[in-house]
Amino acid sequence: MFIWAKVVLNTNKLNTRKTNTQKKVGFKYSFEKLEVWQLSKLLTKKIYVVTTNFPEEEKFGIISQIRRAAVSVTCNLAEGSGRKTGKDKAHFTQIAFSSLLEVLNLLIVSVELGFLKVEEYSELRREIEEMGNKINALRNAQLKISGCKNLIKPNKQILK
Repeated sequence: MFIWAKVVLNTNKLNTRKTNTQKKVGFKYSFEKLEVWQLSKLLTKKIYVVTTNFPEEEKFGIISQIRRAAVSVTCNLAEGSGRKTGKDKAHFTQIAFSSLLEVLNLLIVSVELGFLKVEEYSELRREIEEMGNKINALRNAQLKISGCKNLIKPNKQILK
């Protein structure tokens, strides 16, 4: 529990610290306005913080993989927002969801290997479940705009 408080505090420091880029930029791209992108960015920061406590020998293993998967969520949401059609946007949103599941999988493995405490995992999983639902809602909206009928029905069992 104490380590998680440290993670939250460290992440809050990351959120409140304004970079030179944030101070100078007036225009925001559409992906920057997406709540799910903002949440995924925060999750990425938390993943970076929590993996600092993983064993050094995992630097090029699970640490690298889980960090890249977390960054992939934000990148695919951003890249998809730049596409023209709703179907193209939805494709990248689906990839973001898949990367989110990869993060979840690596967190599960990390707990089983003893790299991550169950309490930390549980908190991150709750955030991942929330993000997963929001990503699927975004995908459905993108497909609806393009006239597709290939929508994902709301299902609380998707990430459980």
